[in-house]
Amino acid sequence: MGVPVRRLWVAVLCGYLAFGAALQVLPTYVPAKFGGGALASGTAVGIAFLATACGRPFAGWLADAGWSRPVVIAGGVLAAVGGLGQLFAPDLLVLLVARLVMGAGEAALFSAALPWVLSGARTSQRGRLAGWFGLSMWGGLAAGPVLASAVGRVVWWVVAGLCVVSVLLVVSTRRDPGRMLPLGRIRVVASLPGAIIGLAAYCYGTVAALLVLRLRDGRLGGDGFALSVFAGAFLVLRFAGSPLVDRYGGRVVAVSTVAVEVVALAGIALASTPVVALVSTAFAGFGMALIYPACVSMTLDRVRGLRPGVSMGVMTSFWDLGVMAAGPLGGLIAERAGFPAAFLVAAGTGLACAVVLLRMPRRAGSPR
Repeated sequence: MGVPVRRLWVAVLCGYLAFGAALQVLPTYVPAKFGGGALASGTAVGIAFLATACGRPFAGWLADAGWSRPVVIAGGVLAAVGGLGQLFAPDLLVLLVARLVMGAGEAALFSAALPWVLSGARTSQRGRLAGWFGLSMWGGLAAGPVLASAVGRVVWWVVAGLCVVSVLLVVSTRRDPGRMLPLGRIRVVASLPGAIIGLAAYCYGTVAALLVLRLRDGRLGGDGFALSVFAGAFLVLRFAGSPLVDRYGGRVVAVSTVAVEVVALAGIALASTPVVALVSTAFAGFGMALIYPACVSMTLDRVRGLRPGVSMGVMTSFWDLGVMAAGPLGGLIAERAGFPAAFLVAAGTGLACAVVLLRMPRRAGSPR
C-alpha cells in the first residue's frame, strides 16, 4: 500500500512499551522517592494522559494533511525526554512535568501514525486495520509492565532507549513529499464513541493506577505479576476478537465487553483470596480488549468521506481523559474509603458506559 505499516507498528509498540513500563513502576517509585500515598501515585500515573488528551486531536489534524512523519518523530523525541526526566526528577513537581512531556510524545506517536496507516487502506478495511494497528499501542501498554518487572532498576534507561528506537525506525522511512495537503478545518464527529470510551477508560485507569496497591493492601499476593495477567488476557482477546467488530458491529461488541468489565471490577473489589483476585484481573483484561476497536468502528461509521485523523484523535482523547481522572480520583477514594470502594466506583462507571451504549442508535454499530 506504499505505507510502512510494519515499521510504524514496531515504532508505536516501542513507544508504548516505554509508557506501559512507567505505569508499572510509578505506583511504588513515587512513594519511595518522593513520599505520599495513593493520591500522589495516582496523580503521577494519570497526569500524563492529560497531555495525550490535549495532543491527539492536533496530531491527527496534522496527519490528515500529510505531516505524519515529522509528528511521529517529534513524538518519539518527547517521549524519550519525558522518560529521562522521570529518572532524574529531584522532586514530585518535576516528575509531573516529565510525565506531561512523555504523555504529549505518546499522543503524537500514535495519533499521527494511525492516519498514516489508514491513508493506504480501503474504506471497507479501515475498521479492522485500525483495530489491529491499535495492538501496537495497547500491546505496549499491556506488555510494558512485564518488561519493567524484568529489567528492574534500569527501567528508566530502558524507557528512554525504547523511545529512541521509535525515532530511529521512523527517521529511516522514506520521505513522501507528495502527500502534503493544506491544513483544513478541524471537523469532529466522535462525541458519542468518545463518551463511551472515556467511561470505559476510567475502568482501565483504576486498574493501572491502583491494582498493585489494592493487592498489597489486602495482602492477597500476586501484586508483582497481576498487571501481566491483565496484559495477557487483553492481548489474547484483542488479537483473536478484532474481527468480531466487523462481523457484529461496534455497539454489540462494546456492550458485551463492558458487561464483562463491570463484573471483573466488582470481583477485584470484593476478592478475599488470591485466586479470585487474579481471575477477576484476567477478566478485566478481557473486558477492556475490544472496547477500542469497537469505538473505532463507530467513529469511522460517522466520518465517511472525511479525513479521519482529527475524529480518531478526539475519540482517543476521551480515553486519555478517563484514565487521567481515574488516577487521582481513584486514589482519593482509596485513601478515604479503601481500595475496594475505588474499584466499586469503577464498576459503576462501567455500568454508566453500558447505559450510554444501549441508548446509542443502532445505525452507529452496524457492520460494514
